[in-house]
Amino acid sequence: MMKTVDLPDVIPVFPLSGALLLPRARLPLHLFEPRYLVMLDDILKTSDRLIGMVQPDPNPKAASGREGPPLHSIGCAGRVTQFSETEDGRYMITLAGMSRFRIREEVDGFTPYRRAAMSWAGFDRDLGQSETDPGFQREPFLNLLGSYFRAKSLDTDWDALQKADDEMLINSLSMLLSFEPEEKQALLEAPSLTTRRETLVTLIEYAMRGGEDHGMMQ
Repeated sequence: MMKTVDLPDVIPVFPLSGALLLPRARLPLHLFEPRYLVMLDDILKTSDRLIGMVQPDPNPKAASGREGPPLHSIGCAGRVTQFSETEDGRYMITLAGMSRFRIREEVDGFTPYRRAAMSWAGFDRDLGQSETDPGFQREPFLNLLGSYFRAKSLDTDWDALQKADDEMLINSLSMLLSFEPEEKQALLEAPSLTTRRETLVTLIEYAMRGGEDHGMMQ
């Protein structure tokens, strides 16, 4: 089993507002900008194949990055596990979430994409077995989720949701439901699965009380 000491000190970062990757989850991405095509080419030559998914920080007091807008300090690294090239040179890739990180500093370099020095301390649990949520009451949660889907005219595979274990269910919904970027960041930074589930319930209840609907769940 991988440990935090096995993770590299510096990895590429991919700032993407609203995108959420969580440990042991999978995130499909579409790469088409030239700088990120270069990034993919470079990371496929490494043994770890890691990309750091991180959201831009909208706080006006946040310090700007070396080559772009300021970034949140906490993100999640994913390993490229699948990739395919389209006829026009774009790539579809899949990231498998490995571990969250805290950005120590961005590093200089000659790459067109951004890179950062990472601290993996405090996220050892991310590299372990799936988390459980001892206080999770599945039936009331699914009832709430059903009300939310009906209110937002969403559809999904209910059989898959009902069969999913606690972590897959909570993390998949955290990643797929259309929340604001800062709400996604709160879900990412939740210290435990229980805290993430509580945050998720709060966001769903808020949306049902009149929070704006920002999209559809596929």
